Amino acid sequence: MEHNHNHNHEKPASLKNLLFAIIINGGIVVFEMVFGLMIQSMALISDAVHNLSDITTMSFSYWAEKISRRPATEMRTYGYRKVEFIAAFVNSLVLSVVIAFVFWESVQRLLTPADVPGRTMLWVAVIAFVGNGVATLLLQKISTRNFNMKAAWLHSLQDALFSLGVIVGALLITFLGWRFIDPLISIVICLFIAREIYKIIRHTVNSLMDAVPEGIDFVSVKNDLLAISSVAEVSDLHIWQTGTDQKLLSAHLKSGEASPDHESMIHAIQEMLAHKYGINHTTLQILPSSAGEMEHCNHCN
Repeated sequence: MEHNHNHNHEKPASLKNLLFAIIINGGIVVFEMVFGLMIQSMALISDAVHNLSDITTMSFSYWAEKISRRPATEMRTYGYRKVEFIAAFVNSLVLSVVIAFVFWESVQRLLTPADVPGRTMLWVAVIAFVGNGVATLLLQKISTRNFNMKAAWLHSLQDALFSLGVIVGALLITFLGWRFIDPLISIVICLFIAREIYKIIRHTVNSLMDAVPEGIDFVSVKNDLLAISSVAEVSDLHIWQTGTDQKLLSAHLKSGEASPDHESMIHAIQEMLAHKYGINHTTLQILPSSAGEMEHCNHCN
């Protein structure tokens, strides 16, 4: 059995900017929610909920970054990386209930639009936009460090764009008197969040079930392994992930050579998997060309 681990030794992302972004977004949530309830603006309330969902996402990124640095133990041999999937799944279910409530209220408000003060809604949205913009710039500085940080930056960028949408709605209410714009913006934001929640739930469930990570094609990986000159057969191939930046692979490989160079074979496979698919942890069992059927392997594919 050959074990090759091509771990990513990239410098851990600084968490200071992420923490500042969480604090800024927390202030925006309180600010928008208070004024949204005061002036009965569903757009501001929905934008506050959207910011709240992204605070949770950023908090999970912060938490996952801290937890993932803990070493593996004799009990948890893969470490703590999968905690982020469990937390994201539970959070998504809770957020789904909140979004359903806001969506229903927005539909009711669309049928009977309330008289929302456009000017108040405008300056509240402008302040939220400025805050989201600052948070986005802070996260942009660390967005290239790893996938978690990039995801946090993208969520913050979405917050800024949605705040911009609320500003446009406030202008239409102020100058054109289109009261229906307020609940309509809320409905659009709710639908967008629902789509994001669905993607998170689908991703986390697949990850918890050790499914092949998104963006990796199982058949393509198998064909690329077979394309290596010294590999004659691939079986018991499994690809899964324990974290957003930790992708793993295990397989039985039958060599096409009588006396294969195991070191060169492993190196070629490791380089291909890391550069083409981002798989950074491989466990390979190399069998000689004379090997028959594998015994005691009920889970082999």
